Amino acid sequence: MGSVTQRVEDAIRELIASGELAQGGKLPSERKLSQDLDAGRTTVRLVLGKLEAEGTIRSEHGRGYFATRGSSQRRSDADGDELQSWVIRGERTIYDNRWVRLTLVDVEPPGVERFEHHVVRLHHVAITAVVDEHDRVLMLWRYRFVPDRWGWELPGGIVDPGEDAGMAAAREVEEETGWRPSTPLKHLVTFQPMVGMVDSPHDVYLGEGASYTAPPSDVEEAGRVAWIPLADVPGMIERDEMLGSATLVALLHILASRKGVMPGQ
Repeated sequence: MGSVTQRVEDAIRELIASGELAQGGKLPSERKLSQDLDAGRTTVRLVLGKLEAEGTIRSEHGRGYFATRGSSQRRSDADGDELQSWVIRGERTIYDNRWVRLTLVDVEPPGVERFEHHVVRLHHVAITAVVDEHDRVLMLWRYRFVPDRWGWELPGGIVDPGEDAGMAAAREVEEETGWRPSTPLKHLVTFQPMVGMVDSPHDVYLGEGASYTAPPSDVEEAGRVAWIPLADVPGMIERDEMLGSATLVALLHILASRKGVMPGQ
């Protein structure tokens, strides 16, 4: 990103983190941001799209953009004691490219001197478990170089800026497996795989049935495509044959909600 774009991004992040906006608070309009930040509306729109894709803000058609993260919040625990979240004072970018952004966030935990905390900001991800009428789930056997191992995964990938997560999930299924979900996908859960330092919202979807269209178009991502019986999944998990937290979250969610699938039920 250019210097103007980065300046706009830092300013909007500071606005969100400073406490001026509560969680769910509405951001100024694109026109107002463009005027206040002395930047073109195209630049502002580009930054807003990036922040929306990573889950920092959300858009509502006809209403504008809203913060999904706020400043310090108070909660009560089970005993009724009040708990206070950290205050976020600001954020600055150390490294940024199309895949990953490393920042230092100025934070102040309750009763602790403020300090800068490293945060890795990755893309918004969508993943899908497609289950057929025989209670089999569509999976990929492939190699991941980071852990240097082979294993089973569900199809999934990055949600492009401005793209609907459900549409992205369906697209990734077809690109990686050659199978097209037969029905609209159902959103199951959204989770963060490493909440202490990494920001990467993962949306998990469920598809019921699929039709074969063609060999996978994403040759780099495609491994061996197979329909795996859900009844086999617990044993595969015990044998450490699954790759990635999103695959585990999706499959365990399905197993927990389907009576008679897991052995012993």
